This record gives sequence, structure tokens and C-alpha cells, in this order.
Amino acid sequence: MPTITPFLWFDTQAEEAMNFYASIFERSRVLSVSRAHGRVMSGTFELEGQKFMALNAGPHHTFNEAVSFFVGCETQEEIDRLWDKLSADGGSPGRCGWLKDKFGLSWQIIPNALGPMLSDRDPGKAKRTLDAMLQMDKLDLAKLRAAHSGS
Repeated sequence: MPTITPFLWFDTQAEEAMNFYASIFERSRVLSVSRAHGRVMSGTFELEGQKFMALNAGPHHTFNEAVSFFVGCETQEEIDRLWDKLSADGGSPGRCGWLKDKFGLSWQIIPNALGPMLSDRDPGKAKRTLDAMLQMDKLDLAKLRAAHSGS
């Protein structure tokens, strides 16, 4: 059976990025680091059971919003913790739960409850939820629920 592993191209920060991401997600670890001539060439790491590869290959290609990592969260505490850590040290918030980390990689920090609220059979509930979300950077689960319920 084939496997799919996201492969991230960095200029020179592959090891820093692997350690940064592994410090944020609880079930995470750096698996390997390959060096040549005293410099990091590549590495593999795991975040919440998903394997990733990282490569130092120069500034030729950079990240953009066409690819992001979607992180489903159960609680506001998870949203807050991940948002704060991923956007720290030069990261930047985006709209509707999106942010860029200090390496320019895009993340979506999204409550798992949002999908069912947006797809509610009651179009009024879905629209109120969407309208509330569109006003937010970091998503606020309590405000989304309040908009959904109409309170």
C-alpha cells in the first residue's frame, strides 16, 4: 500500500522547523536528521501520527496559501494554544482560522464543531455561523456556537 508524506522545502531552516513543530504538538517527534559536510540536508518528523519530510534546498521555492495544514481542534483551549504557538516569533494571523508560521507555512486551526454548524440543514443557522466566522481571525468557538443558535 502506498503512503503519502508531506514534503516541505526550506531554505536553511529544516532542523529548526522540525524542532519547532515537534515542540508544539503533543504526540510528535523528530525521527531523523541527515547531515553532509556539517550541515543539515534533510530530516523526517512526525506530528500527531502524520509523518513529514523536510529538506534544506535553498530559497528557490517558498510556501504559499495554496497548501496549508488543517488542524481540527476539540476545544477553545486547543485552538488558543496552537494559534499562539504557531503564530509566535514572526508568524502572522490570517482570516477565518488561517495563520502563517514564522517559516511562512500556512495552517488552519479549526474547531471540529465548525463543519457541522456550516452544513446545518437550517440555512439560517449555517449563514449566521458563516457570517460570524468571516469576521474572525482566530476562531472563537463560543461565538460561533452563539451565532449558530441565534443567541
